[in-house]
Amino acid sequence: MKSYFILIPAIFLAACSAKQTEPGAAETSTPTAADSEVSLTPDQLKNAGITTGKPEQEDLAATLRVNGAIDVPPQNMVSVSFPLGGYLKSSKLLPGMRVRKGEELAVMEDAQLIQLQQDYLLAKAKQGLLEREFARQEELNAGKASSDKVFQQVKTDFESQKIIVRAFEEKLRLIGLNPDGLSERTLSRSVSVRSPINGYVAKLDVNIGKYTAPTDVLFELVNPDDIHLALTVFEKDIAKLAIGQKVLAWTNDAPGKKYPAEIILISRSLDENRAAEVHCHFEKFDHRELVPGMFMNAEVALKTKNALVVPEAAVVRWENKNYVFTDAGNGRFSLVEVELGLLQNGRQQIIPVGDLAGKDVVLQNAYALLMKMKNSAEE
Repeated sequence: MKSYFILIPAIFLAACSAKQTEPGAAETSTPTAADSEVSLTPDQLKNAGITTGKPEQEDLAATLRVNGAIDVPPQNMVSVSFPLGGYLKSSKLLPGMRVRKGEELAVMEDAQLIQLQQDYLLAKAKQGLLEREFARQEELNAGKASSDKVFQQVKTDFESQKIIVRAFEEKLRLIGLNPDGLSERTLSRSVSVRSPINGYVAKLDVNIGKYTAPTDVLFELVNPDDIHLALTVFEKDIAKLAIGQKVLAWTNDAPGKKYPAEIILISRSLDENRAAEVHCHFEKFDHRELVPGMFMNAEVALKTKNALVVPEAAVVRWENKNYVFTDAGNGRFSLVEVELGLLQNGRQQIIPVGDLAGKDVVLQNAYALLMKMKNSAEE
């Protein structure tokens, strides 16, 4: 009977002790050194296909992934207008048509064109008259047959008339007429508008019979011979770029075809999205494949850096951290925490958090070890 009463408190104390330790058993804690080790038998090691070796020092080139569009320099885009204004008489242009420098784009006509030519011819005829009068007065003044005052007046009139004629000549050249070939027989009511560049028609802003003011744009022409790539780079990445860095660009339709380019200009102002434009010059491209406005992806090669690298398969992730397995010999392996850096062509930069000096690490099938370690921990 006494033994019975003594046994009950002992059982009760054991139960209380179990209840107190039970919550602690459910808590997760940082793995201990024993938890981060795994051992394999020779047969297991052979079947797992594990290979080991030392991390290597290599030069890795980081890349920056950006996007942008094909652009045309301002000097390769031309807005064609007619300086005097007038009516569009004829034009055969369509958007996308190729044009050559000096080719006729349109024919303009207006009454003021006739007036300008008339004024020029009259001014030129008067200049001839004043020139002869100036020569006559110069001869008379030399023989003291006329006063200096008359001679100076004739000289002034002649010089003024030359200025007027010269101004008319420039106005005629401005609208595409050659004053040297203009006479009363060649006077015309229409003028041809000619292309100032080689390129193609990007936009038409007029139609036959429409009157255009001097400020109105008739056509927009683009010369695609010097297109470049305008990339959008955000503020945090601008400092990584420099003029001369190499770029590889590709379109969404043909991601396998790369177009090499080089950075030629980095904008020093940011837009509303905190991004800047970076302009790149294509080393080689096909006009038929790349057109202004086309969207493109690009990778910018950043500066190379010497780094400690292992194959990408050597790194395992466990409990939100990255590790490699070190070889302790005799089939024993231990986890060592690392931080990750650049990844290039399957080569992963690692920054050791633990000690890796002089140690071999598992280069292949590291996840087989991780699975074995987890299974052993569960057992």
